[in-house]
Amino acid sequence: MGRYRLVFEKSVGKDLRDISKKDVAGILKCFEALSEDPRAPGCEKLPGRERYRVRRGLYRIVYEVENDALMVVVVKVAPGFLQKCS
Repeated sequence: MGRYRLVFEKSVGKDLRDISKKDVAGILKCFEALSEDPRAPGCEKLPGRERYRVRRGLYRIVYEVENDALMVVVVKVAPGFLQKCS
């Protein structure tokens, strides 16, 4: 499988501002892992949309996978459980 290109919604930068540097470092490692295998064990498909969620510590990373373009679009990074992501 080829390596996926990472793309970030503008809001992800804002999401990361309020997170400690230690946690951000772990989240960045998770981004790197998503570029290698966006559907690795531990990810969960969200109902209703072609979005996935993966947990990194206390945070959830919500993303979309575009197979045709080999691209992972990170939509949201937030603490706790996300019931709805727009």
